[in-house]
Amino acid sequence: MSDSSQLYEMNPLERFSDRAAAYAKYRPTYPAQAIDAVLTGLKPPAQLVIADIGAGTGISSHLFAERGAKVYAVEPNAEMRQMVKPHSQITCLPGTAEKTGLAIASVDLVTCFQSFHWFQPELSLQEFHRILRSQGRTALVWNDKDLSDAFTAHYRNLIREASNNDLVEERKSDALSSETLAISSLFKNFRLLSFPNSQITNLDGLIGRAKSTSYVPQGGDKYQKLVKALEQLHKQFTDESGNVALKYQTRVYLAEAVAKI
Repeated sequence: MSDSSQLYEMNPLERFSDRAAAYAKYRPTYPAQAIDAVLTGLKPPAQLVIADIGAGTGISSHLFAERGAKVYAVEPNAEMRQMVKPHSQITCLPGTAEKTGLAIASVDLVTCFQSFHWFQPELSLQEFHRILRSQGRTALVWNDKDLSDAFTAHYRNLIREASNNDLVEERKSDALSSETLAISSLFKNFRLLSFPNSQITNLDGLIGRAKSTSYVPQGGDKYQKLVKALEQLHKQFTDESGNVALKYQTRVYLAEAVAKI
């Protein structure tokens, strides 16, 4: 694979197929303040229609559905869609960011949680603008590891060392991915908000979190070496309850659609 490859060229539609269960069980959720920020200034949640793009196993879709919003969880990977827990407010669809299958001006809000870096950015924003109603909003959200925290920084370094292809880790920067939204002529009022987030977990959860990462091996010598290193790291940082805390900064990038011509 060449160094010029973009993330949307690195098999994004299938690369999570063998780790959907780990993703659903071990990935962190998002703080309530971040969800509040995404919704602030819009209609009451019960009146909103949301397209959650790259919805994965439905972590973010459920956060909006539990507030009363109608959510289209758009996820091209069948294994990931099957892990979405049923909810009366959630409809799962097999679309992509570039071709959601939703109607023109049919949603009030488009969200991408931990996913926009896998999309072709310009084509995706064109599709978001197409399906958004007038003055509808797009929100790009990431849980970024807080490397000022010693435990989290050590964890990140172990993941990178074990990775078969750390180009993904290098290129999934939310700042780089969101730049396309910032400069798009289809959107306005671009801004960033950030909120602290923590994932408290035991050793099994820590190993499971690592296994949910798309570029971490699922077996073999590198995987066994990673497990042993995670066991040592957990032992070094665990509290009296046997837990450790992965620290994140949840970054929320927002912009509104310009009026359709």
